[in-house]
Amino acid sequence: MVNAGGGKGNPSAPHAVPFFSATHLVVTVLLGSVIGAHAVATASSLESTARELFKLGDYPAVTALYQTQPAGTAFSTEFLRLAFMSYVRLGRPNEALSIYTRLVQPGQPDDPALLRPLALAVITGHVRDPKEPVRIAAYTALAELGLPETAPILEDGLLDSAIPVRARAIEAMGKAGLAKHSGALRRALGDPAPTVRIAVINALGEAKAQDMVPHLLEISRKEDGPESVFADAALYRMGRTDKLNAIMSAATLPDPDLRMAAIGMLGRLKHPASLAILSRAVYDPLPSVRAFAAGALGEFGSPEGTGALLHAIGDETAMVRGIAAASLGKLGVPDNRPVLQALARDANWQVRAGAVEGLLRLGDFSAVPLAIALARHADPSARGAAAQALGLLSNAPPQARAALETLLQDQQPYPRLMAAKALGNSSDQALPLLLKTLRDSDATVRIAAATSILWLLERPSARRPSSGSP
Repeated sequence: MVNAGGGKGNPSAPHAVPFFSATHLVVTVLLGSVIGAHAVATASSLESTARELFKLGDYPAVTALYQTQPAGTAFSTEFLRLAFMSYVRLGRPNEALSIYTRLVQPGQPDDPALLRPLALAVITGHVRDPKEPVRIAAYTALAELGLPETAPILEDGLLDSAIPVRARAIEAMGKAGLAKHSGALRRALGDPAPTVRIAVINALGEAKAQDMVPHLLEISRKEDGPESVFADAALYRMGRTDKLNAIMSAATLPDPDLRMAAIGMLGRLKHPASLAILSRAVYDPLPSVRAFAAGALGEFGSPEGTGALLHAIGDETAMVRGIAAASLGKLGVPDNRPVLQALARDANWQVRAGAVEGLLRLGDFSAVPLAIALARHADPSARGAAAQALGLLSNAPPQARAALETLLQDQQPYPRLMAAKALGNSSDQALPLLLKTLRDSDATVRIAAATSILWLLERPSARRPSSGSP
């Protein structure tokens, strides 16, 4: 070995050891600098390539670029965002969710710019699911959200083989403000299913599509089923006030389907003249009609309906008693609390659930333990009803939040679904729970969680229309 002076050196000589160590340190530092510069260049080129591919709409290439990198590769934030959005555009929310957890670490605030498209992709990714109940759940979610950007998907839903999907797609178009000018929706008036045609009539009425008045008048005149009632209601919304009498008359006709359609519509229209008819309907011979009347009185929301509902809570049919109890809470009359507290001890869980809902709507938080007890019921439908009741609390106490968390782990999907929906009426503190639920094994539960996420992001100060404030 040659030493620094050019002569032969002994590796074991005392002066060789510090010389070798210093040289090794210099080489290591230089090599590290080269490797670091190369890594920076690689990361920069990755990001640049991904950005160009993304601009071209080549989302599969972006995801392939992400997938083919060696384990342990340090990605830039921008590159991860491009990979995330590529998975979203490809309708692969599971992979996007994995990247989201890298972009937003636990304890950091969620990023709405990423979370919103992720949640929407969870829903829209199921609009062509082979399972009909899953497609129904996806379009029901879109109907609740009413997002104009989903218009192509909603029109696609009008061609679905399932009647409920077509009806929900029309409801979604109405909620999104698309009904007034949609030719596809108008063509659906020729759908073979009455349910779909009724959905179209409702959407046109709510949109006040004046150009459809002649067609609606024809339906009102020629149809002898529920469609005529809904056509009259649509015309009433568009200024034909004379149609209210026709609806009120239909509420007393022999056909129970006509009576229920008219009763339900009178509850939505809330005209004072119809309150007496709704009050009399709780005496109808058919339990289904009495239940409709009890629900309509709650939707009407007038304290003057209290007397009729107090009669309904003594009904022989549990379904009627339960709906009447929930409706009593919607009237906002504090004097109804003792009655509801008594109903909360009814032998039938459906009645107890209605009473708990009614009490929570009146702001009686003594009902929270009753709801939690219902959440432990053996029947999964009862547990789902408990979740729905707890969802009325925008600022749920810790024990209520704990109950909803437990229900999110339920062995049956229905309680999990209802708990996910309930959290949509909570604060944004529920987002971490809902993000975890996006990995649920049941597609309908994942859709419910995604809907709640969007509801919290879109309308942070509002509430889901399926619930009401206590």
